[in-house]
Amino acid sequence: MSISSSPRVAVLLPCYNEEAAIAQVVAGFRAALPEAKIYVYDNNSRDRTVDAARAAGAVVRTERMQGKGHVVRRMFADVDADVYLMADGDR
Repeated sequence: MSISSSPRVAVLLPCYNEEAAIAQVVAGFRAALPEAKIYVYDNNSRDRTVDAARAAGAVVRTERMQGKGHVVRRMFADVDADVYLMADGDR
C-alpha cells in the first residue's frame, strides 16, 4: 500500500446455509464500508445462499472441503487486501 492510495479493504464472510440473512449482512457492510470488496465463501450450502449473496452484490466463491477452518484458509489464500474484516454471514 502506498501512502497516497486508500487501503484495499476486504470483507470476508464464510457461509453455510445463510440464505435468510446474507443479503442483509452484505448490505450492512456495503453501507458501512462502501470502498470494501465483499466476499462470500460458500461451504456447500443446501439453500440459496449463493444466489442471495450474488444478488446483494458480493463476490461469491466456493470452498468444497467442509468446515470453517478450510473456508478461512481458502479466503486468506485467495484474497489480497491491505485490511481484512471477517464476520459471520448471519450476523
